[in-house]
Amino acid sequence: MSTTDTVLIAYTPDDFGQAALAHGIAEATRRSARIVAVNATRGDAYVDERHADDDRVATLEEELTASGLEFVVRRPIAADVAEAVVEAADEESADVIVIGLRRRSPVGKLVMGSVAQRVLLGAGCPVLAVKP
Repeated sequence: MSTTDTVLIAYTPDDFGQAALAHGIAEATRRSARIVAVNATRGDAYVDERHADDDRVATLEEELTASGLEFVVRRPIAADVAEAVVEAADEESADVIVIGLRRRSPVGKLVMGSVAQRVLLGAGCPVLAVKP
């Protein structure tokens, strides 16, 4: 069976990213799809806890290799992480985006925004939001 579908996983090196990864691999397996794992950063801080270091990227690649599915890992630096995820989904013709969903207070969303919310609203394809 040829691989035509693409599952994009918005990956972060934490419990939320692991949940997205697990569900993304399951979805890609179900669809016989390729995986695009996106770990984006704004690049404006010395330490970005949501951006995977080289060791964690190597572990991510090992996990994706073990799935037996075709994959690519993208690590863009962009002004807006949500926009980077949506742009990658458009560029890769993603059929679905899988994101880890973290709980945020209404004030937290108002003050800082929500990457997940902006992906949900900006994506041109379905979005699967999962919790750890």
